[in-house]
Amino acid sequence: MKRTLISITAAMLIGGSLTGCVEGNLNTTSLSALQDAAKAATLTEGDAKAMAAQAAEQMDSQNTVLPASSKYSKRLNHLVAKFRNEDGLALNFKVYDSKEINAFAMSDGTIRVYRGLLDNFSDDEVRFVIGHEIGHVKLGHSLNAMRTAYATSAVRKGVASQGGQAGQLSSSQLGALGEALINAQFSQSQERNSDTYAVSFMKKHGFNPRAGLSVMKKFQQMDGGKGSMLSSHPASTAREDHIASLL
Repeated sequence: MKRTLISITAAMLIGGSLTGCVEGNLNTTSLSALQDAAKAATLTEGDAKAMAAQAAEQMDSQNTVLPASSKYSKRLNHLVAKFRNEDGLALNFKVYDSKEINAFAMSDGTIRVYRGLLDNFSDDEVRFVIGHEIGHVKLGHSLNAMRTAYATSAVRKGVASQGGQAGQLSSSQLGALGEALINAQFSQSQERNSDTYAVSFMKKHGFNPRAGLSVMKKFQQMDGGKGSMLSSHPASTAREDHIASLL
């Protein structure tokens, strides 16, 4: 996905709706949508972190978060004990009680792992997946995804809310933003670069980087359903070969 192109397209869509409004009535909501689109194009890392924190809080409220006493939470806490502060990120971890094979990281250090991932992956495979997600954050992919998702929310606001009230993102908008970030489609080069980051991450902490190969094999064997890592991070023999070349 060419995120810059998408952001520009979103801004153009809003520009088109603005032209129509000039011929009729231009209300404050439409102006707010245009301002949101402009802001999306220049969204800073600080802005993205603040919005990610809000979106993560909303996602936590929409999902069942397993308590610290859960065997899944205990296992995850054990797995990540060596890297709670990683590459400038203060990481915070929680487990969602869902059978989905999924995990995601946000630019504020939020990392959420789904029960399904822990059920189907070994310790080092889970660590590789987490390292890959951290890579998306550190390499700027997540910031671009945030810009795109924010622009999309502006388009939705400008088209769907005539007479709505301008203001901060609502709970529903934050939830939609979180979903968009979780399901963000990354380009082949971004996936490749995050795989490279994950291999270095594994070596740095003394974990087995070959876990990346087994992760790819499992991904290729599983059916990638909507909302899972398999739909947004498709595995391929090319990715597997790239990981193998780094070992």
